[in-house]
Amino acid sequence: MTAAAASTRHSTDVLVIGWGLAGLVAAAEAVGAGRRVVIVDQEPRTNLGGQAFWSFGGLFFVDSPEQRRVGISDSLDLARQDWFGTAGFDRDEDAWPRRWAEAYLEFAHGEKRSWLRQRGVGFFPVVGWAERGGYTATGPGNSVPRFHVTWGTGPGVVAPFQAAVEEAESAGRLVVLPRHRVTALTTTDGTVVGASGDVLAPSGAPRGVRSARDVVGSFEIDASATIVASGGIGGNHELVRSQWPERLGTPPATMLAGVPAYVDGSMQPVAKAAGARLINGDRMWHYVEGIQNWNSIWPSHGIRILPGPSSLWLDATGRRLPVPLFPGFDTLGTLAHLRATGHDHSWFVLSQSIVEKEFTLSGSEQNPDLTDKDVRLLLKSRLGKGASGPVQAFLDHGADFVVKRTLDELVDGMRALPGGDVLDGDRVREEVVARDREMANDFTKDAQIAMLRSARAFRGDRLIRTASPHRLLDPSAGPLIAVKLHVVTRKSLGGMMTDLSARALDSEGSPVPGLYAAGEAAGFGGGGVHGYRALEGTFLGGCLFSGRIAGRAAAAG
Repeated sequence: MTAAAASTRHSTDVLVIGWGLAGLVAAAEAVGAGRRVVIVDQEPRTNLGGQAFWSFGGLFFVDSPEQRRVGISDSLDLARQDWFGTAGFDRDEDAWPRRWAEAYLEFAHGEKRSWLRQRGVGFFPVVGWAERGGYTATGPGNSVPRFHVTWGTGPGVVAPFQAAVEEAESAGRLVVLPRHRVTALTTTDGTVVGASGDVLAPSGAPRGVRSARDVVGSFEIDASATIVASGGIGGNHELVRSQWPERLGTPPATMLAGVPAYVDGSMQPVAKAAGARLINGDRMWHYVEGIQNWNSIWPSHGIRILPGPSSLWLDATGRRLPVPLFPGFDTLGTLAHLRATGHDHSWFVLSQSIVEKEFTLSGSEQNPDLTDKDVRLLLKSRLGKGASGPVQAFLDHGADFVVKRTLDELVDGMRALPGGDVLDGDRVREEVVARDREMANDFTKDAQIAMLRSARAFRGDRLIRTASPHRLLDPSAGPLIAVKLHVVTRKSLGGMMTDLSARALDSEGSPVPGLYAAGEAAGFGGGGVHGYRALEGTFLGGCLFSGRIAGRAAAAG
C-alpha cells in the first residue's frame, strides 16, 4: 500500500464479516429487525453466497413430511441418540457445543422446515441416507434417512437470503463492501466496536477462482455489534495439516481442495487477538472419496463422490476395507483407517450398472438438473439409462477413472496410474472373486452384501440410490470401473466458542462484549456442535441456525 492509498471509514449498527450463508442469514435477520448493516468480504462480489453456493444443498430434518411420505419413522429422541452417539462429546469445552446440539435438534425437528418453506425453499421428495454408521444403536451414524436435497441445491438455499440482503441494499439500509479484508477487530475497554483492514484491488475473477491480494487502501468500520461469519480453513492446506489430530494418523502429503482458496482461516487469529476463545481446532471433516476435477475452478479442485453403498472399497494395496467401512457409512472412521495404511489414496471397484444407479457428485455445478430445477433433465439423469452427464464427463475425462472389460485389464489400468505400483493385482482379483461368490445365495456372511439387500427395503434407495445386487464380473453389468480416491478437504468442526445467543466467549467463559460468531467460524455453533463427527446435511443447517441466532442477538444488542 502506497502512502497515497485511500482510507475509508464507515459506521453501522451491525457489521457482518463474511458473506457466506451464515453471514447472509445474519445480515437478513439484523436488517429485518430494523438495524443498519454493513457486510464485508475479501473476495469480489461474484462470490456472494460463499462456499454454500457450491454445495449439494443437503439439509437435515427430523420427522419431516418427506420422510413420512416414504415410510420413514423418525423422532426427536432417535435423532438425539444419533447426534450424540456420533458427536462423542468428551471435553470440558464441549459444554456449549452440547447445548447448541440440543437446540439445533429442536430446530431441525420443528421450525426449520417451515421457516425455509416460507422463504420459497423446496425439497426433492426422495430423502437420502448419508452416514449410515453400521455400528450399534448408540454408535455413530443416522439410524434413518434424513438427508433432504434442496430443490435448487446450494444456490437455492442461498437465494432467499441473498434476495433479502440485496433488497435492503437497494433501500439504503445495508451496504456490501467487497474486497475488504479484515485484519483487526477494534476494541475499546474490552468491547469490540468494529473492525479495520485492507482494501484490495478490484478483481474480475469469476466465482470460486483465486483472486489477487494487492492492497490499494485501508478501511475502518465502527459498529455496535460485530458478527464473524468468515468460514473455516479447508482451503488452507498448511493450516489443515498444522491442526491435523494424531487420532487420524499423519496428514496426507497430497490432498484435494473441496473448497475455494478463500476458505483460509484468516479470521481465526484476528478473533483470538480480540479475546475470543477458539476450541476444537483438531476436529475436522474431510472426505476420502475425492476425485480430481477434470474441469477445475480453484487450485487442486476436488469433487466428492456421494457414493451409494455397493462399490467394493480397497486400500492402495488392494486390500478390502473392514466392516463397517463401506461407501457412505462412516466418513471419519474410513479416513482414520486409510491414513494408517501409509498411502494417500484408495480405490472403488464397481460396475457400469453401479455407476449408473449410485454415483452422484457433490456440488451445485455437478447437478444441473437439481440446481436448475429442470424436471425433464432430472427424470432423465436419475431414472434414465446410462450415467448422468456430469458423471459421464468424469468417466470420459477424469484422471482417476479406469474403465475396462476384464478384471485383468482393470488391474493393469489401476497400476498404470500414479501410485498404482503399490497395488497387489492378485489381492484385487481375490477380493473381487470372493465378493462375487457371496452373490450365489440370498443368505451371506458378507456384511456389505447383506446391507445392500436390506437397504433396498427403503424405497428411496431402491428407486435411485442402490443398484440391484449383482456380481461385479457379470458381463451384463459391465464394463468394470475403478476409481482412484483422494482425501478432499471440506469442513472445520471447531471454531469460536459461543453461547446460545451466538456471543463470542473468552477464555474465562464470559462474553466478549460486542462480538458474535456464526457458521463454520463458530464450529456451526458453540465452537463445535458436531463434536468429532457429523451426520451430514447439518453444515448448511448449522449456518442457517447460527446465522439466524447471531443476527437476531446482534440486532437486539
